[in-house]
Amino acid sequence: MVSEKVLPSDVVESGHAPLDSGHARLRELGYRQELKRDLSVVSNFAFSFSIMSVLTGVTTVYNTGLNYGGPVSFVYGWFIVSAFTMIVALPMAEICSSYPTSGGLYYWSAKLAGPRWAPFASWITGWFNIVGQWAVTASVDFSLAELIRVIILLSTGGKNGGGYEASKYVVIALHGGILIVHGIINSLPISLLSFLGQMAAIWNVLGVLVLTIVIPSVATERASAKFVFTNFNTENGEGISSRPYIFVFGLLMSQYTLTGFDASALMTEETKDADRNGPKGIISAVGITIVVGWFYILGITFAVTDIVSLLNEDNDAGGYAIAEVFYQAFKKRYGNGSGGIVCLVIVGVAIFFCGMSSVTSNSRMAYAFSRDGAMPLSSLWHQVNKQEVPVYAVWLSVSVSFCMALTSLGSIVAFHAMVSMATIGLYIAYAFPIFFRVTLARKHFVPGPFNLGRYGVIVGWVAVLWVLTISILFSLPFSYPITAEKLNYTPVVVACLLTFVVSYWIISGRRWFKGPVTNI
Repeated sequence: MVSEKVLPSDVVESGHAPLDSGHARLRELGYRQELKRDLSVVSNFAFSFSIMSVLTGVTTVYNTGLNYGGPVSFVYGWFIVSAFTMIVALPMAEICSSYPTSGGLYYWSAKLAGPRWAPFASWITGWFNIVGQWAVTASVDFSLAELIRVIILLSTGGKNGGGYEASKYVVIALHGGILIVHGIINSLPISLLSFLGQMAAIWNVLGVLVLTIVIPSVATERASAKFVFTNFNTENGEGISSRPYIFVFGLLMSQYTLTGFDASALMTEETKDADRNGPKGIISAVGITIVVGWFYILGITFAVTDIVSLLNEDNDAGGYAIAEVFYQAFKKRYGNGSGGIVCLVIVGVAIFFCGMSSVTSNSRMAYAFSRDGAMPLSSLWHQVNKQEVPVYAVWLSVSVSFCMALTSLGSIVAFHAMVSMATIGLYIAYAFPIFFRVTLARKHFVPGPFNLGRYGVIVGWVAVLWVLTISILFSLPFSYPITAEKLNYTPVVVACLLTFVVSYWIISGRRWFKGPVTNI
């Protein structure tokens, strides 16, 4: 039986030098060190920070925020979502400190649910986590493909100047190409990925700094402070007039951006002193994203003066709001929008890094989940190459993410449901281990070096209730009257995933899946 007592950082193997504290804890949990432990706390933070990428989340879902509430949804909604996101991140960091493994959420659920419920708890958590992560990768790289489409459109004259408008088939081909590049990069040694991850973090911070200064400075027309802090847009054309209802949907932009910080937990088997540095990575990624995101939202929104024209599909950017803001800011001042296109390229590079880190996170989750035998062909997906990289898991993640994006060929509405699934699915996976921590494991949970002390249970309950709240709110209809073209398919997608996971468990999984399996 594996002991639950936390190892001190100075554990020493007989006759050998002290083990890294994360390595020591991993051994106590029953796992061999198979991945190369080469990441510093900065590198661990960088992976989560680049996945949470402000330039990715805010830019690609800015239209949703403008349509549902506008500036008020951005400015105040960001703070509301940020506060609750940190409340979710804190108990996750506490659990990560106790169980620093690449299994992350599903492993935590197994250990916290107790022997009786461990197999099913880890099963449902793991599947929601891995599918949510694949949805994130699909949506991020599809967003980059869409941005490239807009950049090409503006570079060739814009929609009103005879610019080239790529078809949905060109967009999906671009998406596939981006995923292949990300697969190749993620097949390289972790030391290179660590370097690229740090570059991604720096690029995101500098990109936000440049854009928040340049765009308002270049714009010939700027919004007033009153507009930025008090304007509430109700002209959404969706048949919704209730201000609270509109405001709720405006929160999706913020919540979508503040997603993916579990990457720090998934990278713990490759992080030095993971029982300390994993939690630091989670909390710092969320905290810095909150601050950087606030400045980016303010900077861009001060350049917004006409919401209706920005959302109009007949403008030069084809209705891509932020692209239109950048393009028109330079065009009105200098006579052409080239500078705006350069600004979009800055955003595009950030999205590329975000997708790269997302594939890294996906592959580590798939590696750990298959190591415990939960996935079909598990023996294949958890193999590592000579560089100690789970290369088959990398290409599995790339392939599944591409297949998810194929839904855009049939209905862009269905694909947007996939984006919502990326948010709700991941947060449901976040909530499971926290729920088990404050219920079944309340009395026997043994904290690691980072812990919330007596506040752990209270914070955990608030986190669970927040996830439950957004899962309901983001499943509500976003347009009235409800039609097949305007239906919010998010609850349908979540219900299908839940049905699949539970059915698979009842029919097959319960007979052979016993939860995390030690390999020492």
